[in-house]
Amino acid sequence: MVQELQNSFMEEVKEGVTFVDFYANWCTPCRMMMPVVEELSEEFNGKVKFIKVNTDDNQDLALSLNIQSIPRFYIFKDQSAVKVFVGAQKKETLVSALEECLK
Repeated sequence: MVQELQNSFMEEVKEGVTFVDFYANWCTPCRMMMPVVEELSEEFNGKVKFIKVNTDDNQDLALSLNIQSIPRFYIFKDQSAVKVFVGAQKKETLVSALEECLK
């Protein structure tokens, strides 16, 4: 089961730039970041793929990626994690990282 979940996740981040938001509904910083992530998805529409992963519903995947704190944001480029952010972030920080990954 874990291997299948990892394989399907890696297929999702296979090509291009993908922003992955690991969150939980009970997490206050995660809820604070939701509008920011939504704005990013609108601003980078067509350039970056956005995926939200609820860690409560995907515990095996979270464990396989050693996620111990949320929110956690990954930026994947062609299946490789190139940026990782833990905790609430300024929108400008995430914009800068996404723009750098698109170069």
